Amino acid sequence: MSTAVNVRYFAGARAAAGVADEDLLLDAAEPTVALVVSTIGERHGDKLGKVLAASSFLLDGVAVRDTSTRVPAGSQLDVLPPFAGG
Repeated sequence: MSTAVNVRYFAGARAAAGVADEDLLLDAAEPTVALVVSTIGERHGDKLGKVLAASSFLLDGVAVRDTSTRVPAGSQLDVLPPFAGG
């Protein structure tokens, strides 16, 4: 069984991935955030991998505290790299 997930990239993550968002079809009935992150890291290479290591994530608008959190079909995962500002 496959699970469809939409991933949105912000700021430096968008630049590293080269896309603003993408749809993934994962070969898992209910994948984890860690699996989604691993999949997009493999898909986009080291540049995004470095950003992912420092990023935080929102799953359907809720902050993810544990990457073993399950990702239901049709969910949206936002990738939020560290932001600088003043």
